[in-house]
Amino acid sequence: MKKTRVDRKFTELKKQGKKGFIAYLSAGDPNLKDTVDIVLRLEDAGVDLIELGLPFSDPLADGRVNQEAATRALEAGSTFDGVMKCVSEIRERSDIPMIFYAYMNPLLARGFESSMTMAAQAGVDGFLLLDLPFEEANPYRQALKQNNLNAIQLITPTTPDARIDKIVKRASGFVYCVSREGVTGVQDHLAEGAGALVARIKTKTNCPVALGFGIGTSEQAYDAALLSDAVVVGSAIVSRFHKNPHTPEGRADATTFVKQMVEAVKRV
Repeated sequence: MKKTRVDRKFTELKKQGKKGFIAYLSAGDPNLKDTVDIVLRLEDAGVDLIELGLPFSDPLADGRVNQEAATRALEAGSTFDGVMKCVSEIRERSDIPMIFYAYMNPLLARGFESSMTMAAQAGVDGFLLLDLPFEEANPYRQALKQNNLNAIQLITPTTPDARIDKIVKRASGFVYCVSREGVTGVQDHLAEGAGALVARIKTKTNCPVALGFGIGTSEQAYDAALLSDAVVVGSAIVSRFHKNPHTPEGRADATTFVKQMVEAVKRV
């Protein structure tokens, strides 16, 4: 595979001795036009990589905030084709790395291989496929590889060492380390076992390790950056942009909130 924007970004961060900041959004919330605006604002705030949730009616790995965001996106008329057009519009103005956080059902429904081809043509860099078991992934992984898309792998606190060994061998771009058991959503503090899990993963791969799930404050983002190569913040960002007025002033305030977390990560 050729190096993707994700690969190049992590190489750049390593050379700079910096940690990465990954921001999650549900594509199409509140609508696809505003998704373009929000992504560009996040890039201006210093976000290194965008993780877009592909709207799906049954996002079982997500907590209430992201489930409701997906519902709003679907109600606003978001479709796979529309989301890819949104990515293409972002690409006209930005080269920021973008990956998709996605469930298999909508991809299989329209044809997995054609979905990957269309995503690559739009300017997507990779996929994190939430509900694709490792044992069943080979044919789908091939479609990712053929389209030069990173296969982001997910590892949880309950993943045994032997399984981690197998998973990281198939990872590209970065490994997504889930800080705690359960679904997405802001927590009061970083899970106690997060550091140990990241350390275990890093003994098994040279792939960058990003830590996510539950991070929602600058203090938590800083603590997570001490442990990992990058920090993923989702629900807190989704919630802030949703609750703020959909005006330039409201968007600016939400962006400032994200920028403060980015700055905390960059202090590490």
